[in-house]
Amino acid sequence: MKESLNFDTISIMQVVKAPDPRLRIVTKPVKKITPELLRTTREMIKLTKTFKDPEGVGLASTQVGLDGSFFVALVSNPKKDEPERYASFFNPQILSFSEATREHVEGCLSTLNYWGFVTRSRSVRAIYLDETGRQVTKTLTGLLAHIFQHEVDHLNGVLFQDRVMQQGGKFYKVTGKDEKTGEDIFEEVSL
Repeated sequence: MKESLNFDTISIMQVVKAPDPRLRIVTKPVKKITPELLRTTREMIKLTKTFKDPEGVGLASTQVGLDGSFFVALVSNPKKDEPERYASFFNPQILSFSEATREHVEGCLSTLNYWGFVTRSRSVRAIYLDETGRQVTKTLTGLLAHIFQHEVDHLNGVLFQDRVMQQGGKFYKVTGKDEKTGEDIFEEVSL
């Protein structure tokens, strides 16, 4: 007898880890947003929320071994004490990048414990389909703009490490916790 899985209680997804070649594929456009695809994105959100140190704020389809062009991301702003809220983005594209940039430390759920500084645009003009299949065009700013750029890179087979190397940056690895503060201890490493 085949055992059925309850998607509300069991996450069968796992994050694909680098250097798995599935992280390097260029995804294919989603033709239709189906109930099955929406279940998949709900599972991706649940999986993303399981990562607490570091916190998961986004997850691309390639990171769970899929080849459709979509990702999930945190859309609320924790710095403004907004309730945690995630959304799904289908066939996302960046139409334009602001000239203003910001350097931010980046990590990735596919390469846990490795970090690097990446300079990205402070805002992007984006187009995507939402969960209802409606086309949305809007300017994204702040953390969401940063996440959007990181996840669109994933959908194009680009990892944050590629951006760090392109920008001549350095890589850091978490090597432990400070006993007094509980803060991560970082050590510069070569990849």
